[in-house]
Amino acid sequence: MQAAIVGPTRRHLVTAIASAFLLAGCVAVGEMPPPGRYLTDRECHDLTALRTNANPTMAEHQSELAALRKAGYDPSPFGYDPYYPEDLQAAQRLVDYWYRNECAPLRTQ
Repeated sequence: MQAAIVGPTRRHLVTAIASAFLLAGCVAVGEMPPPGRYLTDRECHDLTALRTNANPTMAEHQSELAALRKAGYDPSPFGYDPYYPEDLQAAQRLVDYWYRNECAPLRTQ
């Protein structure tokens, strides 16, 4: 007979799985931001390209999504998010703030 996972054990399992997905996202991007920054140089480059290009690439969109996830946006895998679009807009404001403060000095070089 198997015991059901309940209470704190279940919470730890969910936390471990969520952490694994978060780390997998960091590995998929392939780089970590420099110390004291939230956005990587690649994300800064891709966000700049998204703001200026007429034909964005899939990689640029993936980079933007990675930045939004860092800012706390987590699109629902089930297609229903009771906090949409407010959670996306809040994450976008945070990414825009990071972009202005972290990527603007890189664009002027």
